[in-house]
Amino acid sequence: MQDPRIRVFSGIILSLAAFISIPGAAAVFIWWLIFTPVRTQLKRIRLVIFMVIVIALFSLLLELTAGGGGISYFTRMMVIILIGMWMFTEYQPGDFLKLGTWLFGDRTGFELGMLADMGMQSLSQLNLDFDRIRLAVKLKGNQWSIRNLVPATLVLVHGALMRAETTAELLAIRGFTSGGSLNPEFSRTKKEVIAGVFAIVAGLITVFPVSEFFILS
Repeated sequence: MQDPRIRVFSGIILSLAAFISIPGAAAVFIWWLIFTPVRTQLKRIRLVIFMVIVIALFSLLLELTAGGGGISYFTRMMVIILIGMWMFTEYQPGDFLKLGTWLFGDRTGFELGMLADMGMQSLSQLNLDFDRIRLAVKLKGNQWSIRNLVPATLVLVHGALMRAETTAELLAIRGFTSGGSLNPEFSRTKKEVIAGVFAIVAGLITVFPVSEFFILS
């Protein structure tokens, strides 16, 4: 999606719909199949494999100790992860800066948008660092496994902290205090508008069950 307003608005609605109920998660999953590049998204599932493992373990624990509900929780969270992956892959540098300024103005909106963009760029850099770590492990003739996650995570966190410190120093040197001036411009396609409308429909399915609209026998 070119228009970050439609993308973020759709992502929020779809995530809430998937979290609230299984029918909502089913509707959101269908939306994901129709309006996103599924093959490209599936290739990126490795980026969130650690998160999937954690959710799976928590869901199993919930199913065994809390009287059930673990399967439902896992299903809903997996759909939310798919929506999050879609939003991440569709992101373009400057999207949140334009969106924040459009929503809240040149002061608060500019700052919030800049922070969000910096966070997204940091995530993109983490993705590149993770690929480099996997390549280094492969070049050493070792197999990638869960045991590699702990040292890899330490390297990723250290790199992220160092980049944050460097960015803060650059902003201070350039004299940044608060706010900024920006005249955001947006473009959209008919497909994006249709996708946004159907995202609202998925949300309504969560609030109003299908049986409210159709007589089911």
